[in-house]
Amino acid sequence: MAARPPRVVAELGRPETPEETAARLAENSRLHRQRQTLKNLVLALGASLVVMLVLVLLVPRSDTPIEPDIDVAAVAEQAQIASSDPLAVPDLPEGWRANAAELRKSEADGVTAWYAGYLTPSDEYVGMYQGLEANPTWVAGLLERTLASGTTTIDGIDWTVYDNRESTDDVGNARYGLVTEAGGNTFVLIGTATTDEFETIGAALTTTVEAQR
Repeated sequence: MAARPPRVVAELGRPETPEETAARLAENSRLHRQRQTLKNLVLALGASLVVMLVLVLLVPRSDTPIEPDIDVAAVAEQAQIASSDPLAVPDLPEGWRANAAELRKSEADGVTAWYAGYLTPSDEYVGMYQGLEANPTWVAGLLERTLASGTTTIDGIDWTVYDNRESTDDVGNARYGLVTEAGGNTFVLIGTATTDEFETIGAALTTTVEAQR
């Protein structure tokens, strides 16, 4: 059987040498492996997307808000041992929800406070603090040492107002605040809610505040 003549390379105008043949075959093999690798990568990515889609379709979804809905009354009942005065549990209308409730002790001045954090119907925040035997330093710390801007009366209770909503200073959550005292307790409301929402929670505290006067 006659030997196959060497392949003529058009670019060279002559048959390729054994070295050129070996190099060409090696390059073809490399390109083939490269194409196979890319193909396998695309297939693997496609399979991963299919699995992810299946998981998304199978996992049940809920309309329950991400924020936890804390039973403030239940936590207050457990925490009542810390105070001889009743801990405040405001009765708020539909649309309000609590995401925290606990006793907090300030390391700076040793004041223990009953705290409940609320998300309002407008998705803003109000923090309610009931300082047990509180002092002015504790109040000033909560309000980022801002100055009072006036007073207001809510449901017969006088509150000192701290309105920092127009301030360019970094006052954290103390964009707006209300403070009132009753017996040995100091009630502080701070947050980012609207004035109407602050008045709503202030009114919900009336019974507790009056009971301690």
